[in-house]
Amino acid sequence: MWFKKDKAPKEPRHYRASKVPEGMWVKCTSCREIIYGKELARSFKICPRCGFHFPLSSLERLKSLFDDERFTGLEEDLRSGDPLHFKDTKKYRDRLKQYESEVGGCDAARVAMGEIAGVPAIVVAMEFAFMGGSMGSVVGEKVARAAERCIAERAALVVVSTSGGARMQEGILSLMQMAKTSAAIRKLEEAGLPYISILTNPTTGGVTASFAMLGNLNIAEPKALIGFAGPRVIEQTIRQTLPAGFQRSEFLLEHGMLDMVVERKDLKETVGRCLQLLYS
Repeated sequence: MWFKKDKAPKEPRHYRASKVPEGMWVKCTSCREIIYGKELARSFKICPRCGFHFPLSSLERLKSLFDDERFTGLEEDLRSGDPLHFKDTKKYRDRLKQYESEVGGCDAARVAMGEIAGVPAIVVAMEFAFMGGSMGSVVGEKVARAAERCIAERAALVVVSTSGGARMQEGILSLMQMAKTSAAIRKLEEAGLPYISILTNPTTGGVTASFAMLGNLNIAEPKALIGFAGPRVIEQTIRQTLPAGFQRSEFLLEHGMLDMVVERKDLKETVGRCLQLLYS
């Protein structure tokens, strides 16, 4: 007899619970390298092996750009309403409450004022963790108010975009933010004040089709996905195979859609130098 079954099942093994704190080690989603959390934080959340740029929160963005990480928060009391009484798998107002408790009350954008390389500036940093950085009426209002305050304060405007596009729960009201923000940026240009747009991974939909591509300088982080519709939708529409790297920042730079692709570790210095040249 070659094989026989044990009469009694083996006792289950008891494993000790891991004592490693959550977040101490992080796996890179690009190269699968295991990275020590503190090392990743010191390197601007850039993978030391493959250069993948991990996402930053809106607060981390503000700290990374302003001089000495000093800034004053603006427009912090704005909250989305529920004008359409929208409901999918969950009521829109309940979904908003959930994200506010998990991410904070900034909605999908945070606004602050301070100095970058000594130049007075207002920064709008989008928050992808809040409903995919979707642009609703609050995001549009924050961008528009930031531009208006720049004119009043004679400050530069910097917008850091990361978004899945317009927020469907607000319907046409979210789409109207494209025209609203574009008009506000136009007024800023007429006032002779600089606007630098920073596009990060991903920046898509109505955000790309409005204020994200209207900067005096459009700067992107490496390998960021930037576009309006997704590659799959485009391929199905035009019935052609898209070239390699399509809609990535390097491809857009090569085809004249961007002015620069800058690694995160050099971003603050680059933005500061550009603002000093543009601001007068």
